[in-house]
Parts: sequence; structure tokens; C-alpha cells
Amino acid sequence: MQFKLEICVDSIESAVSAQSAGADRIELCDSLVEGGTTPSTGMISTVRSNLDIALHVMIRPRGSDFLYSDIEYDIMRRDIEVCGESGVNGVVFGILLQDGNIDIEHTARLIEMARPMSVTFHRAFDMCRDPFRGLEDVITTGADRLLSSGQKDKAIDGCGVLTLMTGKAGGKIIIMPGGGIDESNIEDIARSTGASEFHLTARKTIPTAMQYKKPGISMGGINSIDEFSRKVADGKAISNIIEILKLI
Repeated sequence: MQFKLEICVDSIESAVSAQSAGADRIELCDSLVEGGTTPSTGMISTVRSNLDIALHVMIRPRGSDFLYSDIEYDIMRRDIEVCGESGVNGVVFGILLQDGNIDIEHTARLIEMARPMSVTFHRAFDMCRDPFRGLEDVITTGADRLLSSGQKDKAIDGCGVLTLMTGKAGGKIIIMPGGGIDESNIEDIARSTGASEFHLTARKTIPTAMQYKKPGISMGGINSIDEFSRKVADGKAISNIIEILKLI
């Protein structure tokens, strides 16, 4: 089977590193500590101009839940237009209703606006009320791909649901496992689910180049976060995962 590896990044450094390691596609986000939000226009255009592989961009106006107001929906619509104007290959979003079901109407409208870009319905799906009704609803919206951990924190724990979803999808939509995927579990997830595309961050922590470190102050107001280190894509880990997939 031919596998595709999508690497989720929040920096130009990580995007270029992932491409060099052999990634097939980049998902570009901001604020990964909140699960990802929409990156800036400058980030999108700079990453696009430095990549040869496919670039998909997160469309999420804020953190927290996936129930959006009309004005937030307008923000998403405009961000999708910016992506199209910037030569982006695909966009990634997900919208839920207040009752926990998929918001078919708003999702379908955004998908129509996004064409001809590819569209992935992201892990908002893992917060929906019922995964199998949700799967049918996402198919109804016309999305090309569904990113899911099988409604668990990690995809390895949601393999049972992911396998059932892949079977029920019947080729109508790509089921892409994501959530805690790494070198230790990618083979088990691939063999169990039968999926052909996988989503992961493959990050490592590195120190910043700062020499002077002001003590006793934090820009985010959370002293437990080390603001003199960063998480970046680990090219070696990505290469190792690609080699594991080649053996399946």
C-alpha cells in the first residue's frame, strides 16, 4: 500500500524540516498548545513559498470548542479565501452544533467556498456525539478527508472505532488517523485500521538561542511553561516512521 504522511507544524522551520525528511504534506497551524488555530497570512505565504510539497492550512478562529458564531464563521470564510489566493492546496476545519452533532450546513458552505482546494474535517469530529452518525454527516458535507483519533485522546486507543469507520466509509472519504502517533505505534495503527494517510507532529524540544533569560516573569502568565525552549518537527523521527511504513 502507498502511504501518505501529513506533518502538523506551527513554524517555517518545522515545515522545511518535515519536507526534507520526506513528508508528503504539511498541515500548518498556529497555537498548537490549543490544538491549532489559523496561522497568520505572513506565515501562510512564507511557508508556501518555501515548500514543494502540498500545504494544508488550519481554519480555526480560536481555541476552545467548535461551536462558532456568525461573525466567527465569516472569519473562517475570509481565511479560506486568503488560502486560495496564497496557493494553498487544502484547508482543514470542523464545525459542530450545540447538541454535539456535525454542523452540516455551515461545513458544506465552507467546503463549496474552498474548492478547488482539498478539505479535511479535523478532530472536532472526535468531540461529536456519535462517531458513526458523524461519519455519515461529514460525508454528506462533501469533505475529502476526516482526521480522527477514533474519539480517544490517542489514535492507538481508538483503533477499533477507526477500523470500523474506514470500513463504513467505503471509499467515500479518506479516514486519516491522528493523535499521539509516533514511531512506537505507527505500525500497529496502520495494520489495524487499514488507513493510507496519517497525521502527526513528530516534535522534539530544543532550547532557544537566547543567552540572557529574565527571571521571574512569563509572557503568557504561566510560569510552568518554559519560554526559552521550542517544539519543532523532528526530521529523524519522521524519516524513521517513513521507513516503518515502507515495510508494511
